Amino acid sequence: MLRSVAAITLPNTAPFELGVVCEVFGIDRTDTGGPRFDFTVCTPEPGLVTTKAGFSLLVEQGLDVTEHADLVVMPAYGDPTEVPEVVLDALRRAHARGAWIMSICSGAFALGEAGLLDGRRCTTHWMYTDQLARRFPRAVIDPAVLYVDDDRVITSAGTAAGIDACLHLVRRELGAAMASAVARRMVVPPHRDGGQAQYVDTPLPCDADTLAPLLAWMVENLEQDLTVPELAARAFVSERTFARRFKAETGTTPAAWITRQRLVRAQEMLERSDATVEEIARLCGFGTAAVLRHHFARTLGTSPQSYRRTFAVPQPVA
Repeated sequence: MLRSVAAITLPNTAPFELGVVCEVFGIDRTDTGGPRFDFTVCTPEPGLVTTKAGFSLLVEQGLDVTEHADLVVMPAYGDPTEVPEVVLDALRRAHARGAWIMSICSGAFALGEAGLLDGRRCTTHWMYTDQLARRFPRAVIDPAVLYVDDDRVITSAGTAAGIDACLHLVRRELGAAMASAVARRMVVPPHRDGGQAQYVDTPLPCDADTLAPLLAWMVENLEQDLTVPELAARAFVSERTFARRFKAETGTTPAAWITRQRLVRAQEMLERSDATVEEIARLCGFGTAAVLRHHFARTLGTSPQSYRRTFAVPQPVA
């Protein structure tokens, strides 16, 4: 289980990317039903570490803290080709003993230098994917997605995609309710699928209304039969325009988005309620338990009952 986290800083570290890791894993949220992690920021040579924003950070811990961390994170840093060998060794040893390894933005280059991207699906900020591919030809790079989870190695795109990657790992290790608790405190969406696009080539017209109100309504009405014709009518646009705008705003299709939101809802209900799998399937819009089991197996690699045994939160005695 995910309990301890170590974030490695190098000269010219990116303060936002490091801040994302600190925000998700470095704050005790037990007072609002969220998690608490043993979180440490470390560096090869403890002392002042420069940032890309022109100020320095006092980092007091060395790389020895990575020896026992459940997760080791490599945020973006200065020159992606200059990584001390001691950092690469720390990443290799952590992965070899079964720890999670995560990179945010150009931090993926450190994972590549450590050999952790060879034969593995991965990503980074879209500005750096060509460079990453040239430097590490054995890596299987997806240049468009928000994040990739491949055999305990998670790589994410730049800036806000790091939030999505971190919440993905919290959800995977601690359950949907814990991830939602963190997201609620951070005032960010509790789930954006890793396969969503980093950016949209064709922006929406400036006068186009956002679909945000409709998306919020959809989340509150997942038990309904949410068809494209009905949703397009609610948005007061044609079905073709609705499909285009939905893809532009969410990076995915209405069907895929709805399915993932229903899965998240089902996860939360399995954790927080005593409802049967059949009831949960109906309330989440899957219709039948068989359909729910199908999506659980395909997306989460487990069954609803197994998920409940792992993540169920004990209900208070009346």
